[in-house]
Amino acid sequence: MLIQIHLLQNYAPANLNRDDTGSPKDALFGGARRGRISSQCLKRSMRKSAAFAEAFADDELLAVRTKLLPQLVEKALRALNADAQTIQDIVTRVPEIGRESKKRKEEEPAEEESEAVEAETAAEVRTAQLIFLGMDEVHALAEKLLALYRQYGDSKKWTKAKIADITKALGGSVPRSVDVAMFGRMTTSEAFEDVQAAVQVAHALSTNTLAEEFDYYTAVDDISGESGAGMIGDVEYNCSTYYKYVNVHWEQLVKNLGGDVAVARRAVLALLQAAATAQPTGKQNTFAAHCLPDVVLVEVREKNLPVNYANAFLKPARWSGEKTVMDDSFEKLADYLARVGRAYGLNQDKRALMTIQDYTLPGAETHASLEELQQWLEKQLPEG
Repeated sequence: MLIQIHLLQNYAPANLNRDDTGSPKDALFGGARRGRISSQCLKRSMRKSAAFAEAFADDELLAVRTKLLPQLVEKALRALNADAQTIQDIVTRVPEIGRESKKRKEEEPAEEESEAVEAETAAEVRTAQLIFLGMDEVHALAEKLLALYRQYGDSKKWTKAKIADITKALGGSVPRSVDVAMFGRMTTSEAFEDVQAAVQVAHALSTNTLAEEFDYYTAVDDISGESGAGMIGDVEYNCSTYYKYVNVHWEQLVKNLGGDVAVARRAVLALLQAAATAQPTGKQNTFAAHCLPDVVLVEVREKNLPVNYANAFLKPARWSGEKTVMDDSFEKLADYLARVGRAYGLNQDKRALMTIQDYTLPGAETHASLEELQQWLEKQLPEG
């Protein structure tokens, strides 16, 4: 089963997701320049949203992405009442996790080179790569490391052991974490198993042609009494109506959560709320672009055939008389949805619409609030 979420969302002046030059991200689509918000930006805003925190934080069902694994393992080892020397020996090796495939100049480095490597590693407090892991994995990893350390039975043997042998002996772990189950992860360490994402998030594209603008600003020294600007700057921004698309593969989500259907149901409902209400944080102190979607459309499809409706806007939406860009965007979306449905036999999909405008969509139930839309979706989800 596939759950799809489509949103039309208009933003006042904003720079929500910028590139390396500080400019709002964009893309050439349908021969016209469009505003763009990257999928990475949208996923992080959802993962760090109040919707996810309220639904799962108390149950420790949310993961963290961090290089500070050594500190997490150290804390877990203290909770296991490991002695100070054992903790030091184990934590010293943790920053090497993720480097198992790193090639060495020689299979067996010279003794002085080996000592230099050990000294360098001992001084590190971070892993080389960001690792996306659930808190349940941290506790389990600490227990495995402690048991393995005791198997070596000697501090020197542990210190000299190859990290590849250590992580192989640990075996891969899979987190019971909602955000890892949804958005997946990839690591280069045998200590953590890769997770195939159950959720796909598209780059949001503006339905209208992009018109980039600049805000020129100055700051005055409050104390000096001097006239004129103490500094001068400018920041790019734009105003755009975005089409956003998210899909959830139900069976993959349940699999990633170890078969826990109840948590999977909660996860889908939280995702819908987060998709509609979470905001990217880029330049929000400057623009406060906290604008909610005018349109939220949810589709439930039995077969796994995801369809992104971005092609509805190959010809950019535009205002005309009393018709707004949002009005034109919805008309284009509704027309394209009907065409695709007829061509590919998708008219049997279950659809529900929540809109703050007076829009209607043939074949879709209309709901007055996001809460009602969530209640409708909850009824469509399997219970076991």
